[in-house]
Amino acid sequence: MTRLPALLLWCIVVAQLSFGAESVSAQKIDDIFAGLRSADAPGAAVLVINDGKPVYQQGYGVTDLRTRNKIDEHTNFRLASVSKQFTAMAVMLLVHDGKLHYEDRLTQIFPDFPPYGNSITIRNLLNHTSGLLDYEDLMPQPYGSTKQEGVAQIQDSEAVDLLKKQKRTKFAPGSRWDYSNSGYVVLGQIVEKVSGESFGDFLHNRIFAALGMDHTIAYQRGKNDVASRAYGHTKENGVWQETDQSPTSETLGDGGIYSSLSDLAKWDVALRHHTLLTEREMQPALMPVHAPGVREPNGKPAAYGFGWFLNPYKGHRRMWHYGETVGFRTTIQRFPDDNLTVIILCNRADVVPKDLALKVAELFFGRAADSPLM
Repeated sequence: MTRLPALLLWCIVVAQLSFGAESVSAQKIDDIFAGLRSADAPGAAVLVINDGKPVYQQGYGVTDLRTRNKIDEHTNFRLASVSKQFTAMAVMLLVHDGKLHYEDRLTQIFPDFPPYGNSITIRNLLNHTSGLLDYEDLMPQPYGSTKQEGVAQIQDSEAVDLLKKQKRTKFAPGSRWDYSNSGYVVLGQIVEKVSGESFGDFLHNRIFAALGMDHTIAYQRGKNDVASRAYGHTKENGVWQETDQSPTSETLGDGGIYSSLSDLAKWDVALRHHTLLTEREMQPALMPVHAPGVREPNGKPAAYGFGWFLNPYKGHRRMWHYGETVGFRTTIQRFPDDNLTVIILCNRADVVPKDLALKVAELFFGRAADSPLM
């Protein structure tokens, strides 16, 4: 099993007083995040991995406004929808085990699902072509405040129960693409039903513990704790407010995982070296939706696999995702042909980490082949 060294080098590369391409490039990376430097405001954690090595790691800002602890490589952020790649991996591991098949129907796993579930396959759920209604739209309103740790929150099983009460889908499954948190909540419940374990335990046993991601968890309030936790924030009337939990923050399959740069670096190694699944077994996750006429809401051809967006960036092959929930913004951008990964985790809602990550990537795309960043 491939493992990273126990200690990742946490270096402030911009303090280097050396000459040459590597220090210039490091300074340029840091300049992209200049607006996040602060000793008393929420911020971000940034990791750049090039040729399998962490070449830039930096924390900006603080984990919360009470302790003002500095963000570092061990700070755990709510990943939001970046969690979907782990849900997809859990499903793929069950396919590997022979306990699931991508063409299995929803009603085969949940016989009490309405008849429309007979037209929805595991593959539809994974690549957002199921047509399921959004459970957020089906929840009783108002469900709770977004500012309180004690807010009433919907559970995965409750979201699935709401879907079981419906009589239709948005469209015929497989005929269109529509990003679906409902689909991934259902997938999390499928993992529980088929494996016989809780979703969090399955993730821990088959993915996190296997890769040495010792502090990555599917967070469940009152059941476990997040070590070195970052809290989400939103600026209101010029003042930062802690907005860490919402009525949908308890669901796991679509976005409930907390992780850090140090653990996500190990995840990147596993993806690069096919630690959990063989290259052949991973291929279905990297095949974009190809059903005739399937389009994103903006009219462009859908380019989504299993837990990954797959549209290229300026001619560079890419697998990526973003995460967005109350007080958090996250992204992971992987460019396999360039041996480049950029991960940005933010505990503030006013940042678009995807755009910042692409700015970092462009620095590497334009770098001369003989000018490595170490």
